[in-house]
Amino acid sequence: MDFYIAAALIVLLLVVLGSGLWIGLALLGVALVAMELFTPRSAGDSMALTVWGSTSSWTLTALPLFLWMGEILFRTKLSEDMFRGLAPWLNKLPGRLLHTNVIGCTIFAAVSGSSAATCATVGKITLPELKRRGYPDAMAIGTLAGASTLGLLIPPSIIMIVYGVAANVSIAKLFIAGVIPGLVLATMFMGYIAVWSLFNKDKVPAADIGMSFAQKLYASRHLIPVITLIALVLGSIYSGVATATEAAALGVAGALALAAVERSLSWSSFKEGLVAACRVYCMIGLILAGAAFLTLAMGFIGLPRHVAEFIGSLDLSPPMLIALLVAFFIVLGCFLDGISMVVLTMAVLMPTVEKAGLDLIWFGVFVVLVVELAQITPPVGFNLFVLQGLTRRDLSWIALTALPLFLVMVAAVMLIYLVPSLVLWLPGKM
Repeated sequence: MDFYIAAALIVLLLVVLGSGLWIGLALLGVALVAMELFTPRSAGDSMALTVWGSTSSWTLTALPLFLWMGEILFRTKLSEDMFRGLAPWLNKLPGRLLHTNVIGCTIFAAVSGSSAATCATVGKITLPELKRRGYPDAMAIGTLAGASTLGLLIPPSIIMIVYGVAANVSIAKLFIAGVIPGLVLATMFMGYIAVWSLFNKDKVPAADIGMSFAQKLYASRHLIPVITLIALVLGSIYSGVATATEAAALGVAGALALAAVERSLSWSSFKEGLVAACRVYCMIGLILAGAAFLTLAMGFIGLPRHVAEFIGSLDLSPPMLIALLVAFFIVLGCFLDGISMVVLTMAVLMPTVEKAGLDLIWFGVFVVLVVELAQITPPVGFNLFVLQGLTRRDLSWIALTALPLFLVMVAAVMLIYLVPSLVLWLPGKM
């Protein structure tokens, strides 16, 4: 009976989400219905305690700081300088300047922690320039859709912070575990671009006028501010000097200092960035609170136990379990954002994952990768929404252009399963 109640609540949740109601309010509303109708607990007391507990974590304070840092970069010349510093080095590669999407996203991911912020910032820089130079819209937009998901995997990552809090694992180890898989995935994206360009040479514009090595080095001076900020944030974490939260504060201070040196941040844009970061964090906080309360309600109803029993009864081998979880997260990603997916599922999946003997650090990177897949799956693919706003293209068309990159990410999931040391080697050195 508990299973059917839980199934009915899930259907109700999907209906409410489909109605267009804010995700956080939808989660809170369905949880409130579940607590009032199907459990003996006081819904009001439970909601107050759960909401406070889910939003008052000290570790979670890193999230708004990283958001603010990304907003500062978005509103200054620092992000524009990145393209100018990268372009001269890519003319000889197959695909040429299409690689700026991947490299730009890889660099910006290391200072933003958000795939949506990475997509918006890099897209505003690269898409107009690539269009002006004659690169195909489908490849420019599709590669940006896929590459911008690196904002979730390459540290500092907002989704890793949420997973670390939910699964009670070291965020610093999660951050360092994402470095090699992030670089491998970026390389796979560039490999796809190179292969595509070899079969579509007529669609790739001619190379720019050649530059000497000295001229390329001089153009690379534009990368110094961004690289300095990356070194400040990640270096402070990996050296043990600062926690993730302290490193986020250093990142904000560093971004403000660099913007002041370049005189590229006005008082107006400073206020706009602060308000935008607060708005996004409030949205995320509401989702976290709603997801935590819904998780509690589902726990009282018995859904985690039923799901664990069902998965356990299948007696799946580790490869089959991973395949099932990939399919599960992809389907879930069609209806929920990444943060909701992580918070809603961790309590349910942790016992099964631990029983299967999967390392929780490795599983965290795995979860981030499959959540990345959800970022470019309609109808609730955040990166698709961002690109739709940037390009005014149809959502289904954007999703279709991102499909090859989606398949590349599926291959990356298979790779980290077959070679887990890609994830675990660096954390093992800490």
